Amino acid sequence: WEDYRLNYSSADFGGIGTIRVPADMVWLPDIVLENNIDGNFEVAYSANVLIYEGGSMYWLPPAIYRSTCSIEVTFFPFDWQNCSLVFRSQTYSAKEVQLTFGPDDVTGVPVKDIIIDPAAFTENGEWAIRHRPARQLLAPVSGQEAPGFSEMHYFLIIQRKPLFYIINIIIPCVLISSLVVLVYFLPAESGGQKCTVSISVLLAQTVFLFLIAQQVPETSLSVPLIGKYLLFVMVVATIIVTNCVIVLNVSLRSPSTHAMSRRLKHVIMEVLPEVPGPGSWLRSTSLQKPRSEDPLRAHGYYCKYYIALLRMELLFLSNLLYNMMFCLHTGGFSQLNGQLGLEAPQETPKGQQEMENWVMIGQVIDKLCFWAAILLFSIGTFAIFYMGLLNTAPDNPFPGMEEPY
Repeated sequence: WEDYRLNYSSADFGGIGTIRVPADMVWLPDIVLENNIDGNFEVAYSANVLIYEGGSMYWLPPAIYRSTCSIEVTFFPFDWQNCSLVFRSQTYSAKEVQLTFGPDDVTGVPVKDIIIDPAAFTENGEWAIRHRPARQLLAPVSGQEAPGFSEMHYFLIIQRKPLFYIINIIIPCVLISSLVVLVYFLPAESGGQKCTVSISVLLAQTVFLFLIAQQVPETSLSVPLIGKYLLFVMVVATIIVTNCVIVLNVSLRSPSTHAMSRRLKHVIMEVLPEVPGPGSWLRSTSLQKPRSEDPLRAHGYYCKYYIALLRMELLFLSNLLYNMMFCLHTGGFSQLNGQLGLEAPQETPKGQQEMENWVMIGQVIDKLCFWAAILLFSIGTFAIFYMGLLNTAPDNPFPGMEEPY
């Protein structure tokens, strides 16, 4: 700024072109950081004021400015923030003190952005500076005596570097959450092990949610993107736990408590076994019938069945002939009757067959829910993180204004 009271000529003072005086001996404009957060409006070190001939004043005290910044965590950790520094005179209006941009030392053009000294600047490992524009504004005041206060707004648009969160939170969370799908590879006979695996994954997701809560600023205005994903996978894990309980309930049914309808048997035997699933399910069960549209395959199944039956019959006949010859020589026909009852091939009881049918129904439910969980998990993961990848800092911080910053 210029102070006409300190105007002098270097020719009158032996060619002295610059005078250094303490800051408390001259008039200073009361420029403060309006959006200060710590309440400390004073500079850290009161440097001397440089006075040039003609009354030009230059004062550059070192200071660390801490300002408020409204954080938007909707797309955390793929977010960007717009933090601003607002400087203005505390008591002088725009008619008395007018803030303007300083000229460039080389070109003389007003500098309308934040100047960063490459030699003194150290890049932050979490944030990257995208834009640093500045704007001169006139803040209105109440009353007609003054036109308002002259303000300088310096905008610092920064974008978060998500690599740390991708490596330490997102990738482990995705891998652990995908383990819940492995419960469909466990047979229904494993009992509560299916629920144990899925609940363990659910507990691990809860730990990740607690870790994220410590990294994100505490706010109820929006839910961060990584929080939405954790809630999503926790809902999927809860659904899978419910599915495991239903499968166990179906697989452990008995004919004395539940009856299977013909339509259900048709669906289980003819329709759903053709759907591929996680494992060789429904291949060795006695309910699966060979389909007529594949005669060679059906013929192979029938051959295997009759070969096994023939072996049993031959074994029975050989034992029968031996016992008959023994009884003819010893006269023990009563012993022969008991031996025939023990060695006769036993057929599967009807109750056992019904229990196997219920186990098959549980396997079919697992097969369908396996593909549903795969689709839901894949689509949800891609959709949530794709929204974060699209959230980037704008190319122009002031859209609609032709004047570049």
